[in-house]
Amino acid sequence: MTNNQPKIEKLIAELCPNGVEFKELWELTAWDKKFTGIEREKQKKVITYPYVLANRFKEIAQTAGNVRLLSTGDYTGCTTEKLAGKNLCEGEIVAIPWGGKANIKYYKGKFVTADNRIAMSLNTKILSNKFLYYWMLINNRLIESFYRGSGIKHPSMRKVLELKIPIPPLPIQQEIVKILDSFTELEAELEAELEARKKQYEYYRDELLTFGEDVEWKTLLDVCDYVDYRGKTPKKTEHGIFLVTAKNIRQGYIDYDVSQEYISESDYSLVMRRGLPAIGDILITTEAPCGFVAQVDREYIALAQRVIKYRSKDNLLDNSFLKHYLLGKQFQEKLQKTATGSTVKGIKGSKLHKLTIPLPSLEEQKRIVSILDKFDALVNDIIIGLPAELKARRKQYEYYRNKLLTFKEYAG
Repeated sequence: MTNNQPKIEKLIAELCPNGVEFKELWELTAWDKKFTGIEREKQKKVITYPYVLANRFKEIAQTAGNVRLLSTGDYTGCTTEKLAGKNLCEGEIVAIPWGGKANIKYYKGKFVTADNRIAMSLNTKILSNKFLYYWMLINNRLIESFYRGSGIKHPSMRKVLELKIPIPPLPIQQEIVKILDSFTELEAELEAELEARKKQYEYYRDELLTFGEDVEWKTLLDVCDYVDYRGKTPKKTEHGIFLVTAKNIRQGYIDYDVSQEYISESDYSLVMRRGLPAIGDILITTEAPCGFVAQVDREYIALAQRVIKYRSKDNLLDNSFLKHYLLGKQFQEKLQKTATGSTVKGIKGSKLHKLTIPLPSLEEQKRIVSILDKFDALVNDIIIGLPAELKARRKQYEYYRNKLLTFKEYAG
């Protein structure tokens, strides 16, 4: 960053020392739809791209190919020109999902799109498409606030098209894009390395946790005390005791940020009358999602419905070994075979308790835990390892992206 910043400052000092012009998006961009409520003179140009509805997206086989699939959600893979057929599109575009949430995309090349609203610059000598994409990214939350609807939400395109975008001279746009592309590439490299490490970890974990008849096997009910947190949904409060729901339980840990719900301290003993959780206890979800596992790492938390808590009865079973085994392929395959439901998989506690786990010696359990904890920290811990580095890189990227795309408006 330090090598590029002086160049940007020099370009701004030379080409726009007094600020830059701002224009509304409709003045500079072409879109693939006519929007109700936008005056005719604002419809500078309408582009036409074939698209498929989200429910038809599955019909286009995803395989190795040179055609990218752009869904209304996340990136969903690639296909071939032959399979794309009449749905094949090509160009340099910026897309806003029409249903769901704002998830701005950029693509240059051949693609198939679901129901997105697609934009492009009317004149790339005035506005770079990639610069447009990065500017829309920093306004993602604002654009998301324009979404309306009780079911599948859609953006108010009038509000989107009336957003004012800064138009620095093209050399400045190009330099900003170059800097932000380099950040994106570094982030992608870290993500790829993290994904490779996760696969390596999962493979090694499954190797360590695959047992045969050479060890004793017991049901969860045999070796664990449990609490099945059922009953009425507790009354929620703005503050108080953190309520861990199925949404908070990820693959191996409790995510306290993804969903934040609370119950009052006065209700705590009543809600947790079946049994209080303690640090080290193992949690498993029984539905939506089914079979996610975490280990309690905080005191004074409440547990919601669709969560069962296990705790080793004696020194035959190490709780941390239980966590790792429940996460492993051998147990998860048994659990999924036992679960029922065509759309949403679920498992009753009575069936879950009867699933068996291996009991190698306690010494062997602790050896396995020591190895897997180190792997787990490397690929999942947000304080150390690759996740921490990726998180820091993203914060740095967001900071510089916002700084580079903030301009003083030219007063005239």
